[in-house]
Amino acid sequence: MSQITKRALAASLKKLLAQKPLSKITISDITEDCGMNRMTFYYHFQDIYDLIDWICQEEGGQALQGRKDYRTWQEGFTALCRAVVENRTFIEGVYHSVQREQIESYLYRVIYGLLIDVVEELSGPYRISREDQEYITNFYKYAFVGVMLDWVKSGMREPPEQVVGRISQMTHGQLLAAIQNMEASSGPSGGPA
Repeated sequence: MSQITKRALAASLKKLLAQKPLSKITISDITEDCGMNRMTFYYHFQDIYDLIDWICQEEGGQALQGRKDYRTWQEGFTALCRAVVENRTFIEGVYHSVQREQIESYLYRVIYGLLIDVVEELSGPYRISREDQEYITNFYKYAFVGVMLDWVKSGMREPPEQVVGRISQMTHGQLLAAIQNMEASSGPSGGPA
């Protein structure tokens, strides 16, 4: 029942975002739209931004569905971009509000989760520290999210496959090269030589 209630609240917020800006939407608007009381809302969420975060987590999790290894990361990223397009009104409503950092923060978390698995997989045969794996992941995370945010800002005109295809061209072989370079710059103990 909890998931059904959360989804109903999420659907109401999405519906309201098609009608007015996020700054004009209240918890009362959301609960009234879906026929619930405010206490029901507060049982599940702290505030509207908590609901936004839940929507992002839910939609992103469904999009990725375990596609987080070297063979499948492009499929996962493409599915994430498609989910953004399918939720265009919601994404643009939040992105163009003062709470833009909600979307950015969410994308950073999701893309990091996608990339760290790929970096760990590629690092298998190499002696590379966890710190270096995280550094490589963060470097590429900022690039991926930057491209994605520019795509959102420009109205998502390019199809997701084209956006991911360009990113794939730019990163082809580069993740492995970064891992190899990190190993080469480390001494036998995994620290700086």
